[in-house]
Amino acid sequence: LATAIVASALVSLTLTAMMCAHILKPQPKDKAQAHEQKNVVARVSERIWDRAVAAYDRGLQWVLQHQALTLGATAATVLFTALLAVVVPKGLFPQQDTGLLLGVTEAPPDISFAAMSERQRAVADVVRADPDVQTVSSFIGADGTNPTLNSGRLSITLKPHHARAGAQEIIHRISARLSDVGGIAVYLQAVQDLQIDTRTSRTQYQYTLEDADPDELAAWAPRLLDRLRALPDLTDVASDQQAGGLQLALVVDRDTASRLGVTSQAVDDTLYDAFGQRQVSTIFTQLNLYRVILEVSPAYQQNPQALDQIYLRSQSGASVPLSAFTHYERRQVALSIAHEGQFPAVTLSFNVAGGGSLGRAVKAVEEAFAGLGAPMGLHGDFQGAARAFGESLTSEPLLILAALITMYIVLGVLYESYIHPITILSTLPSAGVGAFLALIVCGEEFSIIALIGIILLIGIVKKNAIMMIDFALVAEREEKKSPREAIHQACLLRFRPIMMTTAAALLGGLPLALGRGIGSELRRPLGITIVGGLLLSQVLTLFTTPVIYLYMERAASWVRRRRGIAEPATETAAATGGEGSS
Repeated sequence: LATAIVASALVSLTLTAMMCAHILKPQPKDKAQAHEQKNVVARVSERIWDRAVAAYDRGLQWVLQHQALTLGATAATVLFTALLAVVVPKGLFPQQDTGLLLGVTEAPPDISFAAMSERQRAVADVVRADPDVQTVSSFIGADGTNPTLNSGRLSITLKPHHARAGAQEIIHRISARLSDVGGIAVYLQAVQDLQIDTRTSRTQYQYTLEDADPDELAAWAPRLLDRLRALPDLTDVASDQQAGGLQLALVVDRDTASRLGVTSQAVDDTLYDAFGQRQVSTIFTQLNLYRVILEVSPAYQQNPQALDQIYLRSQSGASVPLSAFTHYERRQVALSIAHEGQFPAVTLSFNVAGGGSLGRAVKAVEEAFAGLGAPMGLHGDFQGAARAFGESLTSEPLLILAALITMYIVLGVLYESYIHPITILSTLPSAGVGAFLALIVCGEEFSIIALIGIILLIGIVKKNAIMMIDFALVAEREEKKSPREAIHQACLLRFRPIMMTTAAALLGGLPLALGRGIGSELRRPLGITIVGGLLLSQVLTLFTTPVIYLYMERAASWVRRRRGIAEPATETAAATGGEGSS
């Protein structure tokens, strides 16, 4: 936006002036002759504009005769803007339909690789059977993406946008069918163009608990998980806590092993030969090489009883059964322990329920943790997109305030006045009302994209007041007209350019607001705020700005009298006569 504004300023000061000099033609002073020289379209449009200006003049005369009522409507607009800013649903970025879905699968922690492979294949078959799915990629196994063996990933490509349903509808349909696949949970979400999260989670938003005491963390994390699952604003609540894994501990009787001549190194080497990934040779061919891995037959890797059939070579050369000096114990351990910084952590992830907003979901999570009664050592905080959303709620009002202060300073320097910048900025609440109302009516959240639209509106809307006030000030100073006469004349003369520039901006925002297709959800809030803000502000500012101007002029006159600064007699008399009827 900033770059485009700088470029447009250069064009307007150079190219536009050159085109006016070469393209614009002198108009005859005789209005009848000038009217006859125009074509039919121009004459019809002129009649339309004349009628519009006449209708506006009638409304403007009524407003100028009821200035107190108009001022009250302006104040109500400011209060209504503040109210809508509080109640409008808030979010970070709109949820897009990019044609790609990400699926995260999770089975019980004690599942084997073979069983996980079978269940993952069943899930992929159900997803592939959906009529709107084009391709499915599925994989399991612990690696940089999957933290544990009991988790998997699905990458789903949907059919072209025009030939299928929406992404959320497809997710709900597939999730309902996947409920028939037992022993595995599936979490689906649409892939977004804008990604803030640096970690891969089961669902879109994360809330992390951390505690220096792992036992305390393990006890309280499931309690918060149960509370979050009961909240209506959240869905697909999951946890990365994997505390139910199975471990087989081999206990060695060292005294017996010593009598039998078996060393600890021999036990380690034998078990690694049987169940590890020991490379014992390499086979070279003309085109490739193949590494030879030593292990027992896969049939002996499925049951702990296979340990009873393993023999070791003692120091004397005799074969000794492993079971002669060992026994094994089954234990439950965590498959993985996550950390946030230096402390053990558990991340609870969630999606926003249909029809809800991220703002309500974040507030519900905070209230759930506050009502948990957790110990002082347990801390919770949002991560990723949810954390960025909380930070944006803090920075957005400051950004808007900084923009307003900057504009006030610049306008004050331009007009050499403390008063009339307020007149210009008084047009902004009407734009906020229109933008917020449009978002609520269209069911959109107030997101970062909508905030960009608000910032853009600030520049467009204040232009209306600048065109009026700049002309009125010139009429006052050079033509010695009263403030009422000056602003009335300015409104009528600047009505046409105001309407034309506003219509151009409004029509430019319509494709964004009405557009459909892949990723259009990200652009829609920008168009909605522009169209809604301009529609309402155009109607209000054409009538409220003249009244604010007159009140500001009275305030400036009062300040000058308090300071003992004499006013020009012509201006004072004209102002007194012009305002007497109101």
